[in-house]
Amino acid sequence: MTDTHDTRHPYAELTPDRVMDALQDLGLWPDGRLLALSSYENRVYRAHLDEPVQGSTAVVLKFYRPGRWSREQIQEEHDFAAELLAAEVPVVAPLVLQAAGTAAGLRLHGLPPTLASLSTALGTYRFAVAPRCAGREPELDHPGVLQQIGRFIGRLHAV
Repeated sequence: MTDTHDTRHPYAELTPDRVMDALQDLGLWPDGRLLALSSYENRVYRAHLDEPVQGSTAVVLKFYRPGRWSREQIQEEHDFAAELLAAEVPVVAPLVLQAAGTAAGLRLHGLPPTLASLSTALGTYRFAVAPRCAGREPELDHPGVLQQIGRFIGRLHAV
């Protein structure tokens, strides 16, 4: 008896070459450096670019776990990040994406498009790209920093 159940991991086809190709399909040109970042459920990568995007020479790609989130749920997350950014809350929102040429299997979603999907033999990978933005620990002993954090929390609640 032959077992026809496919036991490959959902990310089996998400190779470094496919990640780099996905960037190129969006008109973003990686310089060849790709680093897998820690993530519990998704696949997240930092890729360095030949030319800066929104002032950053690196981007972060987030490939959502297949079957875990619907396109609508992901889009709601992206829309919320855009609303926070408009309310001057310092968040890193996904880039607005553009297809470069006729990339096979690539589709863009959202208005404006911030989510892409890439179809493979194992299924569809949904992903977003954001500029890399380094963070740092706030100086909690400084009263001005605490006031700023309080204002950001107020803006979060307002949005």
